[in-house]
Amino acid sequence: MARLDLRRKLSVLADAAKYDASCASSGTSKRDSTGGRGIGSTEGMGICHAYTPDGRCVSLLKILLTNFCIYDCAYCINRASSNVERARFSVAEVVDLTLNFYRRNYIEGLFLSSGVIRDSDYTMEQLVEVARILREVHDFRGYIHLKLIPEADSRLVDLAGLYADRLSANIELPRDEALSRLAPQKDVGVIKKAMGQVRQAVEAAKPARRDRARPPRFAPGGQSTQLIVGADGAPDTEILDRSASLYGGYGLRRVYYSAFSPIPDASSVLPLSRPPLMREHRLYQADWLMRFYGFSAPEIGEAATGGMLDLAVDPKLAWALNRREQFPVDVNRASREMLLRVPGLGVKAVDRIVAVRRYRTLRLEDVGRLTRSVAKVRPFITALDWTPGGLTDAADLRARVMTRAPEQLSLF
Repeated sequence: MARLDLRRKLSVLADAAKYDASCASSGTSKRDSTGGRGIGSTEGMGICHAYTPDGRCVSLLKILLTNFCIYDCAYCINRASSNVERARFSVAEVVDLTLNFYRRNYIEGLFLSSGVIRDSDYTMEQLVEVARILREVHDFRGYIHLKLIPEADSRLVDLAGLYADRLSANIELPRDEALSRLAPQKDVGVIKKAMGQVRQAVEAAKPARRDRARPPRFAPGGQSTQLIVGADGAPDTEILDRSASLYGGYGLRRVYYSAFSPIPDASSVLPLSRPPLMREHRLYQADWLMRFYGFSAPEIGEAATGGMLDLAVDPKLAWALNRREQFPVDVNRASREMLLRVPGLGVKAVDRIVAVRRYRTLRLEDVGRLTRSVAKVRPFITALDWTPGGLTDAADLRARVMTRAPEQLSLF
């Protein structure tokens, strides 16, 4: 095989990493290099690769250590039987790239994954070594996200958590039988065991109030995973049920959704075309409702048709249209939990409403100042000077409150 220069390796392995959506830098502990010690910070602005929940734009060097892989997962572009250009970084090359990119203000941290080479333990050792050298040799204080190789020895998982801000192990497919069929070398039980180990270590690293000595820091940004949408025939309701069980069972910070993308020389068992990107978007919206708005997966699924979320309207509006008997709600009296279910009202708007109504009675124009589209809110609320009358039960309400569907751009 021809020897590739560093620039070509970077091109190949950055492109190979784009299919992993579980990339963000939120939730970690704050570190910086003030006082002249160390290099890097987990705060600041940069080139946009991901957004934190507070809207901050962050930049990460997102690469694979190698796209060689001994596994032959049917849905993966880097599978063993795939006819793609292969490349591999050395540990030293990844360390140098991270430091040099940071010094040039290109990045704030590193997202490092890899194909499985030789065996799981060897691959995980290489990933951990990159993080160890950055932390211990160069005192790098920026963000590090490591992808776990679930089949690796549990001691390597423990080491990864000591150096990384966030860890992730991808479940990949919503259905266990589909993972067994499309990725026969992977075992969902092993993946869950690794995720369970991370959860226990994260919880053990949280100091109790009476503890004088703080336990060793372990993946303060928690863990995440990814589900591929549209590769195994699972409907949206099944995907959301799987996500809810992952959040509850493993304390995940995020579940990421990645619309299946057809790959060259694909297996005949895979779909010929990708699902609508709007489907991925609706799943993210539904996921947000579960994490921040108090919705359960079954509640969101009530408005689904044939197990699929409505692509024309967002999941909260779809739920409200299906549950009109719950509306309108009085913005001056309703509970915070019920206000969170009003289409068009976000968490910040609801918290502001709850705070202001302690001192004065709210009018419709007051609510309008807190939302982008008061027209979407009006059919579902009452205020001092507003009642929707028969609008809430109008037969054409869906058409009235629908806005033009956003067009989602493809990254690939």
